[in-house]
Amino acid sequence: MQIPEKIHNLILEEEYRKDDIGMSDSSVLLFHDKVLKIQPCCEEAENEYCMMQWLSGKIPVPQALACEKMDQKSYLLMSKCSGKMACEENYMQEPELLTKLLANGLKKLWSVGISDCPADWRLDRKLKAAEENIERGLVDMDNVEPETFGENGFRDPQALLQWLYDHRPQEEPVLSHGDYCLPNIFGTGSEPTGYIDLGRTGIADKWCDIALCYRSLSHNYSGKYCEKSYEGFEESLLFKELGIEPDWEKIRYYILLDELF
Repeated sequence: MQIPEKIHNLILEEEYRKDDIGMSDSSVLLFHDKVLKIQPCCEEAENEYCMMQWLSGKIPVPQALACEKMDQKSYLLMSKCSGKMACEENYMQEPELLTKLLANGLKKLWSVGISDCPADWRLDRKLKAAEENIERGLVDMDNVEPETFGENGFRDPQALLQWLYDHRPQEEPVLSHGDYCLPNIFGTGSEPTGYIDLGRTGIADKWCDIALCYRSLSHNYSGKYCEKSYEGFEESLLFKELGIEPDWEKIRYYILLDELF
């Protein structure tokens, strides 16, 4: 495998395995204490490196060891997170502990001041990015909720985008992860020890992360991703831990918006 010389010198001949968890189009190589993420050069790749640096010391994120570009690809070498991924078996078997971890992770994000945050993913930018995805044919129609399009849903992605423009909610800006799903959060007990996949991290509505967290919990417990379902998950657990009432209109809005990414 050809990789930039600077990164090659940092990993030398270390053994690795390929990570196949998650739904990203990037390649992730896991070394003993490092992770190499390889993806096409894009705005999200640049944002991930930028936010990883900005968040260092604020919340637990990997340390960026090197970031290089070669042959239209981005190579980000980072330290490995401590703790366990939120979708691992021990967490899935304890839904109360898992939802406490995820709620604590959200609260930790929201506690970070955003006055000098270098990335803004509020709806002005997010809807424009969704429009560009549609124009470039990047919407994955094989990986959407079954009810989003078709007879009882939207005619096509363009119709969904128009609905999203027409029904923009009032935003509550916080530091948002942007893809707050179980494989992207690490923890020890109920405390978050790592946030990964920071390509869409920046200022956004707090309900964006709540919505994607709720969807990820529902899908993981139903067995959508690993063909194994689990008992004991109740949707009220997450909102109880967050201490808020669910805003189902916003939750639906942000789940629908994510269909275009």
